[in-house]
Amino acid sequence: MKFTLKHTDTKSQARAGLLTTGHGNIETPVFMPVGTAGSVKGILFETLASDIDAPIILGNTYHLYLRPGTDIIEKAGGLHRFTGWNRPILTDSGGYQVYSLTDIRKMKTTGVTFQSHIDGSKHEFTPEGVIDIQRSIGADIVMAFDECTPYPCDYDYALKSMEMTHDWLDRCMVQMKNTEPKYGYPQSLFPIVQGSTFRDLRTRSAEYIASRNAQGNAIGGLSVGEPHEVMYELTDLVCRILPAGKPRYLMGVGSPANILESIALGVDMFDCVMPTRNGRNGMLFTQEGIINIKNKKWEKDFSPIDPDGNSFVDRQYSRAYVRHLFSAREMLGGIIASIHNLNFYLWLVREARKHILEGDFAGWKEGMVKKVSRRV
Repeated sequence: MKFTLKHTDTKSQARAGLLTTGHGNIETPVFMPVGTAGSVKGILFETLASDIDAPIILGNTYHLYLRPGTDIIEKAGGLHRFTGWNRPILTDSGGYQVYSLTDIRKMKTTGVTFQSHIDGSKHEFTPEGVIDIQRSIGADIVMAFDECTPYPCDYDYALKSMEMTHDWLDRCMVQMKNTEPKYGYPQSLFPIVQGSTFRDLRTRSAEYIASRNAQGNAIGGLSVGEPHEVMYELTDLVCRILPAGKPRYLMGVGSPANILESIALGVDMFDCVMPTRNGRNGMLFTQEGIINIKNKKWEKDFSPIDPDGNSFVDRQYSRAYVRHLFSAREMLGGIIASIHNLNFYLWLVREARKHILEGDFAGWKEGMVKKVSRRV
């Protein structure tokens, strides 16, 4: 993997870069649609590639390990061949999912034992095992195994968790070094900065992660309930420590405004379920602002979903029609909304990149944040 920094904005920390992987190039900033179990819910890969033009998607180690399992993925020739997606894939290590299984998992310094949310069967994740699973899945970018601390979190717990995450990272890096990719293309490991909302812990963690000289770095444990101002403050702190010549990935973020503000702080990569999950519930992100398409006010509105949008769904379907689909509980409503929202997110980061390269990102961002945050 190679990362080339093309331009940095003079009035912010925003960057435009190019990430080269075994399955193609990725222009940054980039948003990665979430394909947790090997699919982006309700959307054909052909649509993701042709209309949405997503350069990379995200899969999840925890879910793919439990179902369909690494034996089936390996027999298929890796996740790319299993799904038919021939562009880059990043896999989350499963740390966040294990974190969310509070009542059915047990943390140890060696790893985590947990019960499957599917059938209650018992399993164990270790740093070494998680790397082996991601080798079997075959993602282009794999994440180190970490613990995502809850919010709020007391200092002692955050400290111990951070130190354990660093120890797990060392073990992940050894396992990566001692194993080989299974499908003939390279895989890159990204460590994850932790430390909850404590500035000194975030500083220590960012310095440690930077010292490991990985090909890219991630920021985890944010967007878990803390105020947005705290998330931005810590993101800014960490981005100023992580090396400029490596891509920076802010995990699980976020709303359009969150993404724009974080790009301004120096983040290159994002993922979030918001465009598809909120879309399935009738929330549409547009250049005019946020629409709740279920509201009666749209019942006789025959204008496009987003008059300024560039997706085929924006051109083809009216707000009134999409509202009708949701009222009738037709699954097509959620599909159209998800396609629209993903298209909007990908358009947004591409516009951000364009304005970074043109040198007017900061001013454009200020106006766009106001637009995308308001309710229509």
